[in-house]
Amino acid sequence: MKNILVLCTGNSCRSILAEALINDLGAGQYKAVSAGSQPTGEVHPKSIETLIRHGIDPGTPRNKSWDEFAGQSFDYVITVCDAAASVPCPVFHGPHQKLHWSTPAPAATTGSEEDINAAFDNAFHMLKSRIEEHLL
Repeated sequence: MKNILVLCTGNSCRSILAEALINDLGAGQYKAVSAGSQPTGEVHPKSIETLIRHGIDPGTPRNKSWDEFAGQSFDYVITVCDAAASVPCPVFHGPHQKLHWSTPAPAATTGSEEDINAAFDNAFHMLKSRIEEHLL
């Protein structure tokens, strides 16, 4: 089983979505965890709603700092936001492949409930496509 760390700035939306998608779509092949460079302190409720709406078990995601994983080994380290990709990461031991999947921040969306849901759905589908293309 290959270990994956998904990084984002806040670890509340995009990295949470990617973690759950990888663990669901890649069950038996991959084990993903996620973290942020500047965790927000909570998982965005729309992240959980979006995963459930698309039939993906969100598990019990926890908002956490990437420092929690410093010194651990991963097969892949994936950044899903441009800000996290440009910040020096903690050291992760062993050889690992770095991937960057630039994904718009759904939490930054304002407007109606439909607009916000559409932004989360867009991020979900972008990440799902990248997982299917690059990992499966």
